[in-house]
Amino acid sequence: MKKIILDFESKRENFKELVQEAFNKNYLDFLVSQETIKEFEKIERSVLYSRNPNIQTKYLIYEEKKRFEENLTDEKLKHKNSGFFIELKNKEDESEIIRLSKTGYFDFIIVSAKDWKIIPFENLIAEMHSNDTDLIALVDLIKDAELFSNILEVGVDGILFKPKDINDIIKLKKILQTEIHIDLIKAKITKIEPIPEAERVCVDSTSLLNIGEGFLVGSTAKGFCLIHSETFDTEFVSSRPFRVNAGDVSSYILVPDDDPERIYRTKYLSELRGGDRVLAVTNKGDSRIVSVGRVKIETRPMLRFELEVLLDNDHINISCICQNAETIRLVDINGKAKSVVDIIIGDEVLVHIGPGATHFGSIIKETLIEK
Repeated sequence: MKKIILDFESKRENFKELVQEAFNKNYLDFLVSQETIKEFEKIERSVLYSRNPNIQTKYLIYEEKKRFEENLTDEKLKHKNSGFFIELKNKEDESEIIRLSKTGYFDFIIVSAKDWKIIPFENLIAEMHSNDTDLIALVDLIKDAELFSNILEVGVDGILFKPKDINDIIKLKKILQTEIHIDLIKAKITKIEPIPEAERVCVDSTSLLNIGEGFLVGSTAKGFCLIHSETFDTEFVSSRPFRVNAGDVSSYILVPDDDPERIYRTKYLSELRGGDRVLAVTNKGDSRIVSVGRVKIETRPMLRFELEVLLDNDHINISCICQNAETIRLVDINGKAKSVVDIIIGDEVLVHIGPGATHFGSIIKETLIEK
């Protein structure tokens, strides 16, 4: 999880509401001022930052090198945790940021870039990722928070952001929540039957998928099989490490939910389009969000698998439909990919048991029978 510092230097009409929502979403790092510090100083969990040396916060942010150098002689400030704020306008500013990051004086450097963003931050990340000074990007827009968090894959170490309303805090949490775990359990194959013709959906992501990674797909909203990505070379076909041959058009696939309180929602495979986002899940249950580059729908022979899960002494029956071909694989309980043409009744594979009922992909509480 990236470090998120919320700018609460000034009070607005919805100030208290924003602060409460920040705590609700477990944000604890705040930039404060003389005007706002009293709202936080009695809250033990909060980590406070300030540009003002006259108020007591954990971190002091400098904006002038001369002022910082002068304060090194002040015993009260000499050992205080510190950061530096700089606006990046040109190549000289970039070089200065790198130089300051290597002095060992600063815990972090906050960088504001109004014009050029991507290339300068690529350079800064490449130079600073191995030292102890965090690179914090000042952003005005939620989309920039996501952008800076993924530059050069590793992204910046943190974000400084001033929320305007509660939705900003909710969206920020969802975008930057990178660690998502989904529980996988074993299910036994109880029945296999052929389907002579069906519309099959291949989902091509814009990311390279790894061995052991795939998408969770199922014919019912209560259970999903881990369909492995086509990451293997074979004698007759080359690997397609971006692709999951996911199932038939009526199947559900897990996609990220806009609500940060929920891990996922469902979508029909027939609904997927280029630009959508889906959850890529490993055989350990770790997941990440990947984007869809394109979707291919073609008529192919299929196999329908019925599976049984024993969970809390309950027997749960789920099903999954896959193309009948050697390159489509489920994942066995040892985390190994196994071709659907080699699976027999009694084999055990990894599945995820979902919430059950959904309405337009969103989880709801209602009685639902799926067969």
